[in-house]
This record gives sequence, structure tokens and C-alpha cells, in this order.
Amino acid sequence: MNTQTKHPNIGTIVSIRGSVVDAEFDQQLPDLLAELRTDAPEPVIVEVLEHRDEHTVRGVALTPTRGLARGDLLCDQGHGLQIPIGKDVLGRVLDVFGQPLDDGEPLDRAQWRPIHQPPVPLIRRRASNVSFETGIKAIDLLAPIEQGGKAGLLGGAGVGKTVLIKELIHNMIGEQQGVSIFCGIGERIREAAEMYDDIRQVGVLENTVLLFGQMNEPPGARFRTGQAALTIAEYFREEARRDVLLLIDNVFRFVQAGSEISGLLGQIPSRLGYQPTLSSDLADLEERICSTDAGAITSVQAIYVPADDLTDPAVVHTFTHLSATIILSRDRASRGLYPAVQPLRSTSKMLTPVVVGERHYHVARQVRETLASYEELRDVIAMLGVEELSDEDQLTVNRARRLERFLTQPFHTTEHFTGQPGKTVTLEDTLDGCERILDDEFHDISEQRLMMIGRIDEALAEDKESSDQQEEKA
Repeated sequence: MNTQTKHPNIGTIVSIRGSVVDAEFDQQLPDLLAELRTDAPEPVIVEVLEHRDEHTVRGVALTPTRGLARGDLLCDQGHGLQIPIGKDVLGRVLDVFGQPLDDGEPLDRAQWRPIHQPPVPLIRRRASNVSFETGIKAIDLLAPIEQGGKAGLLGGAGVGKTVLIKELIHNMIGEQQGVSIFCGIGERIREAAEMYDDIRQVGVLENTVLLFGQMNEPPGARFRTGQAALTIAEYFREEARRDVLLLIDNVFRFVQAGSEISGLLGQIPSRLGYQPTLSSDLADLEERICSTDAGAITSVQAIYVPADDLTDPAVVHTFTHLSATIILSRDRASRGLYPAVQPLRSTSKMLTPVVVGERHYHVARQVRETLASYEELRDVIAMLGVEELSDEDQLTVNRARRLERFLTQPFHTTEHFTGQPGKTVTLEDTLDGCERILDDEFHDISEQRLMMIGRIDEALAEDKESSDQQEEKA
């Protein structure tokens, strides 16, 4: 727990500008990233970011500065911001200061650790050629996630990023028996409450930690939420020796918080108004996510794409850290094809014959080629109709439309409002279904039979049931 030093180093506030606080210390300057607190029932917490001169520091308040005045005292805590770790945090909802948001017991007796930790040395890092099976057909087939790697869910507003993250939490704990840590950066309070309720309803809360830096909090608190979540993840990897699924929603809000802090500190903005330290800010967060001999941290990160522009600097800088990119398409979402994974733009470094095997690589390549050919023919179909295409092109369109629908899937975390039971599909069943569609086994079956199913045999079962009903009516 946070404790003051034996001989407290006390400073006096000399300037307050929004969240930026300057303070003078006569004894000694606090270290960079040190935590400063006011002495009050509701303390204001300030993190030191600059040494202005030999007696003055500048920091950013991580809590509201309402009521703070010049002349108020700030006490150097002798350490940086800390977060509780250990088994006690499982099943809990915390803020960036380690305080419970779920009306549970305080975590005063837990072990506390500074959130600023160096990345794992290169010699301890472990390269992995094992893919993490998610049970989601479109991802496992076209953009397999590396165990211990970083995957990005990129898309604009309303295309299903958060729903995909909820499903990954369900599948990781239910099937893999791991620990999941959800890090909500800039989350709306409504979304945080929905996430908590959904995870509790599917029965996986006891192996999950939820950490929120909510949208109404100062930018400093939102900016440090990612490091706090990583500190908890590193404990479970190194000391509990458990594999961890770290889900971050949303990396763009992390960048946005950093941009706000940069503006408050008076730094000259770079392209499109982002902070000049955008690249290093992201690297400080991303480089701590890795695998060691003790365990793996597999990270899935939702990344909001402003105006659906994938060339935005925040998105481009994030790309460099990812081993898999899963692009969510607004066009597919508008057609009801969920999950709205764009098959032609989603990629993974794992999708090579050496890693996933010849069969998986060959099927994924055939699926992409078929869907790419269909994409080229869509304008012709819109103007002239399918009937004007050659026989070979008509077969390609037939396969592509059935593949599109087979790659949709009902989720466990949406059962309560769709009424449709969720399906977890193994990679073997996904490959089998795609191969049979490519071999034209389902040429004569209605494409709607392949919509929102799990295994491919479910389409045959539905077709047989429909035929039996028609015979009874006849």
C-alpha cells in the first residue's frame, strides 16, 4: 500500500493550470515519475514529469484539481504510482490507483508494485511459433493470433470491436484456463458497466481482472491505465506462471490521452495534432508485452480508426508493434456479416506454411483468392447481373457468397439479446467447412443455411429438417 517516507519531503504549490501543477521543494527534488499527494480526505495525486529548475517540478494531476490552490502542500511519496497485484485482484474491478470500483473490500493487504517497470531483457524473451486458437472462424483461418503476440482489432465506431473482445475473454478462460485482464482506456461508464455485467453473466469473472480509466477522468489517469494493467499481467506471467490474455480497449484513447497531456505541457504538436512523443509513448506500452520461459502475455488490442482512415498516424505507429492485424469492415457490418472481419485486409505473420502447416495455409489462400475474385466481379454483377458472367465466374461467386456467410458466427456473449446460442468452432472444423465449400459440395444449398452457424454440418442438418417439414406439408 502507498506509504509516506520516514522524513517526508514537502513541497508547496506555486502554479495550477488545469491539470498541470508546479511545486517548489526546498529539501530535494522528487524523482521523475514520483507520486505526490496533498494531505486531504480526498487527496489530489500528481505525477512528476519535468524538473523545471533546481527547486521546481512540474507534474500532471491524475485526479481532479478542483479545490486545489497555490500555497497548498504536496508530499513526495518516495515512489511512483503503484497498483495491487496477486490473487486478491482476480474477480475485481479497479481504477488506475488500485481502488475498487465494485463495492468490494479494499485491497490494503495486497502486495503493491510500481506501475513503471522496465521491459523484459532481450535474452529472456521467447519467440513463439504457436498460434492461439480463439474459436472464432474468421480470425483462426485468416489472421491467426500468435501466443505471446500482439493482435490489433482495427475499425471505426460501431463495427464490433468490443463484442469481439468480450468473446475472446469468454473463450480464453472457458477453453484455455488462463487469466484475462481487461484494460479499459477512455471507456464510457455505460460500457464499463455493460462489460462487467456481461463477464459476470457468462461465469468467468473469478479469473478476470478489470481495470478502467474512464472517459470522465483526467488524461493523466487514462494515460497510466495501460501500464497499471501490464504490471498485473507481468505478475501472473512471472510469479504465478500462468498464461495471460491482455485485452486493451482502446489504444487510440491511450494515444489521445497522451496528446492531451502533451498539449497541457505546452509541447509543440506533430502531424495532425498528435504529441511529438507518439512513437516512444506507444513503445513504452507495447514493448512490455512479450513471452518468457515463465509464461506468455497474449494481447488483443482494439484500435479505433478515426474516420475509417488507416493512414492516421496513431494507427500507423501501432501497426509496427502488431503480429496480427484484424480489420473490421463497416461494409460487412452493414450487411449483417458478424464478426465483420475484412478477409482481404486482415493479416498475420503466423500465416505461413512453416508455422500453421500446408493445409491451413493452402485453404486460407484459396479463400482469399475466391473472395478477391468476387470483389472484382461485384461491379459487373451490379450493372449486368450474375447471369451475364461466364460459368466459371458464376461458380466463383457461388463459392464466395457461401464462404462469406460461413465465416459468420453467433457469439456466447451476445446470446442474451440475440436468443441464438453461441458457437465455439475448432480450427479443424473451420478448415473442413471451407474445403467443402471450395469443392462445391454446398453449391445447391441456400447460402442462408450457412449464415450464423458453427460447424458446416449444421447447414446440412437444417436443410434436411426443412425438407422433412415440406414433405409433411405435402
